[in-house]
Amino acid sequence: MTIIAGIVMLGILVFVHELGHYCVARLAGVKILKLSLGFGPKLFSKTWGETEYLICAIPLGGYVQMLGEGGGEQGEDAELTTDERERSFADKSVARRLAIVAAGPLMNLMLPFLILPVSYMIGVQLPAYIEQPACIGYVAPGSEASSAGFAAGDCLQALNGD
Repeated sequence: MTIIAGIVMLGILVFVHELGHYCVARLAGVKILKLSLGFGPKLFSKTWGETEYLICAIPLGGYVQMLGEGGGEQGEDAELTTDERERSFADKSVARRLAIVAAGPLMNLMLPFLILPVSYMIGVQLPAYIEQPACIGYVAPGSEASSAGFAAGDCLQALNGD
């Protein structure tokens, strides 16, 4: 269960990170070719507008492929029309490219500020010792607790008179 929860949490972090790149790139007027959650063989893909949205088999990463970014057919060295060049990542100003690149990590930094207030509004389980007395689970033989007379199963009733 812990492994599954870890993979789900990593998937959420990756999705939020890539969503940051995606949103700022769209605002900057960059053409987005693909938005993928995961990598490896694709499990599901849907083309909506000019962007292909993918869910891939290995949920330990993701990517946003922009026109004019990296190598390949539609990378930095690609032959682009004038209209495509205006929407190319490589053709944007340094400030816009920096904003696009920085948006992913900034979204990861903003995520806790969104999650924590929601979790506190929904409610957080209180530790058991608030509603029940604190009980000793194990006492190591020969330890100071053992020589003081503590035993497994003993529960604290008071501490310093409280």
